[in-house]
Amino acid sequence: MSISLKQIRYFVAAAEAGRIGQAAVELNVSQSAVTAAIQQLEARLGTRLLDRAPSGVSVTLEGGRFLSQARHILASVAEAMRSTSASADSVSGTVRVGVSYTVAGYFLPRHHMRFARVFPKVQLELFEAQRDVVEQALLDGALDIAVILVSNVADRERIGCETLTRSRRRLWLAPEHPLMEREAILLADIASHPYVMLTVDEARHTAKRYWTSAGFEPNVIFRTSSVEAVRSMVAGNMGVTVLSDMVYRPWSLEGQRIETRLVEDDIPTMDVGLAWRHGQPSAPATDAFRNFLRFALTGVGNGRDGGSERSGGKPSIFEMSSSA
Repeated sequence: MSISLKQIRYFVAAAEAGRIGQAAVELNVSQSAVTAAIQQLEARLGTRLLDRAPSGVSVTLEGGRFLSQARHILASVAEAMRSTSASADSVSGTVRVGVSYTVAGYFLPRHHMRFARVFPKVQLELFEAQRDVVEQALLDGALDIAVILVSNVADRERIGCETLTRSRRRLWLAPEHPLMEREAILLADIASHPYVMLTVDEARHTAKRYWTSAGFEPNVIFRTSSVEAVRSMVAGNMGVTVLSDMVYRPWSLEGQRIETRLVEDDIPTMDVGLAWRHGQPSAPATDAFRNFLRFALTGVGNGRDGGSERSGGKPSIFEMSSSA
């Protein structure tokens, strides 16, 4: 039995959503189809990729290793399919792209490199700024599109957005931390321990929302805009934190191990996606960038509002290849 792209896409969707049902909704398929595809993938690989619990699914250690490769596979397929199209060489122009700190550091680089190889005549001009600055630049026409944390977009009336990937937030802690011995962890359990708060990309405001909703406050001993500082302090058992899988790395700069645990409370995912100004016409180069990212992350690429406007209703090469 071979591994299919469908199995890989379904696994990535479930891992990022944290729930099989939510992944099924995003993929527009049945929950049983997602479950069956992941079980077949696990059987083929001979290892468990996801841990199942009533609250959802979490990636195992082996699953985390495979998840990184799975994302690269999907992105490579997008590149290969797009590179076979003669239209790739005919697309040219400049795309002004706004990005936030997290996107610039942990999401966009690998996709940027692949896009540049597939569309050599398209130049991406990247501008890093805070979310509110990026929103205003979109409204002013200074940016063509943005790749930001769309879960934080404020002006939904004038700015359209779509999610490309959801990164689950988990508890980070040192291997010897006492919470490692707990079978189930709640924010109430975390509240009594020293906490390191990341402030960049509105992380502090996001954290405040779900902590307040749970009725607790973290015991913050240090606030920092540096993810590496958070990593070092957590690995050194100076405190714990709750951050997304996207920025997680198992080791600090000092080579100390960092573990993660699922938190049972309802903590929102960190959603990375595309944002644009409603009603703003898009150039072919912008469409190419948007569709490239959409296929790389979701397996489907077409017009930003769900249609194939430029192809007269015909499926794009991204859509045709998504059934593989």
